[in-house]
Amino acid sequence: MREGELLRHIYARSAGLAGIPQVAVGPGDDCAVVRAGGGDVLLKVDQVVAGRHFRPPPGTPIDLIARKAVGRAVSDIAAMAGTPVCSLAGAVLPPGAAWADELFDAMSVWAGRWGCPLVGGDICISEEPSPSPHGPGGLPVLGVTIMGTPHPARGPVLRSGARPGDGVYVTGLLGATLDPRTGLGHHLAFEPRLAEAMALADGLGAGLHAMMDISDGLGLDASRLAAASGVRIELDAGAFPLREGADWRGAAGDGEDYELLFTTDAGEIPIPAWRVGVVARGSGCTIRGPGGEVADAGAFGWEHGR
Repeated sequence: MREGELLRHIYARSAGLAGIPQVAVGPGDDCAVVRAGGGDVLLKVDQVVAGRHFRPPPGTPIDLIARKAVGRAVSDIAAMAGTPVCSLAGAVLPPGAAWADELFDAMSVWAGRWGCPLVGGDICISEEPSPSPHGPGGLPVLGVTIMGTPHPARGPVLRSGARPGDGVYVTGLLGATLDPRTGLGHHLAFEPRLAEAMALADGLGAGLHAMMDISDGLGLDASRLAAASGVRIELDAGAFPLREGADWRGAAGDGEDYELLFTTDAGEIPIPAWRVGVVARGSGCTIRGPGGEVADAGAFGWEHGR
């Protein structure tokens, strides 16, 4: 089963959550939003799997594995313009993992750096050793859950607020996130855009209409934002900010950029950002290539099972 098919099933099954008072936002956005203690709380869980998201030790430095494991979930808190509060970690480790202490120490350091101290979790030791570093998946598997709070004035920024007439913006360079020779690169060393998200919410308020982070590629993620908002997004490949070594197709589809993708009709943007498209009436998401050709943006990006 492809990831998109499974997600559609989950979203349909979860429609009944709308009638539960403590659930403000369920599956389908970057974080869940639940009501607890008189206020809203952001909740996010994400995972990294050896052989899929990084090469198992010693192929990837332990510090970078820890950084990515925590940073992916922090990036989703940023995507809602939230502030991280605390984190929990769950791990499945191979037997004889002599680097386990180093890994959890590093995860604690990164969680502290991003304001979400590691307050608990769970550990399991598998009976099987980790498979080949170049296999499709394996051990370790690390899951990180982060609790956060929404922006105190703007509230959580959802994917569903884009409006016709909005500009579509990204906060940084795209593409070429993985060095295929070493397995290293931007995908392991990104900085979640917490400060940028806060500045956008501070400066634009309700004028910040929709936002998400780019984890699966600009093309696929912009398609998801368009679908959530019930609009059409038209991207211009000539406007993509390219990381060194990337072309427009890589910028649209490589994934793991962890930049913010947002829409607004504001005349001035309070942070450095690149306008990469527009929101229009209709449905779907397209990319106009350098030669004028128009492609389905949803075909560019990473989808498990595709």
